[in-house]
Amino acid sequence: MSTSIGVSGLAHLFGIVSIILLLVWLLHYREGIDYDSEDGFRVFNVHPLMMFLGFIFLVGEGVMAFQTVPKQRPVPKFVHMTLHLIAIVLGIVGLCAVFKFHNMRNIADVYSLHSWIGIGTFCLFGLQWLFGFVTFLFPGAQGSTRARVLPWHRAGGRVLLFMAICAAETGLMEKCGFLNLKPYERETNLVNFLGLSCFSSMSSNILQSHIA
Repeated sequence: MSTSIGVSGLAHLFGIVSIILLLVWLLHYREGIDYDSEDGFRVFNVHPLMMFLGFIFLVGEGVMAFQTVPKQRPVPKFVHMTLHLIAIVLGIVGLCAVFKFHNMRNIADVYSLHSWIGIGTFCLFGLQWLFGFVTFLFPGAQGSTRARVLPWHRAGGRVLLFMAICAAETGLMEKCGFLNLKPYERETNLVNFLGLSCFSSMSSNILQSHIA
């Protein structure tokens, strides 16, 4: 129990650190964040913010809800489903932002490894959420069916966490390549620490889901 709490604490810590680093990067080193801006880069910056808040932070918090929400079921289940639903909504906004940026700059859509992993993760996550909602919440399957399905649902969630890490890390690498950042610059180091923090946060979530 104490180990699970400690790992959850690390996941929370790295998640908060990642948010701070991301905001510093987008607001201080980049152009800022504005979906309705005529500056395409400000529009684009909505994408990493929304995807991180949704698929790194809130998804991780949702995974840990069964250990961190001090209530009996079904309260943690509702928190779990709600946080993941919010993540999907934020993901939609993030995807709209990057497609809008591509249209503004006449850039092709869904051509990179990052975009393939990201779109795949988003679609599979949506299916996972819908499957979980129907099976465990409404209308809900029989108890024996839920018991058989639960290990597969958890395993699928862990795979999606890993895919989210891959999407985030490849996205950071792709953006650094586009920006042509130089070695050992402050911005380069900031992005590296952001990537490490994201990785540590999601890895802690995956580990916590194994030992809980």
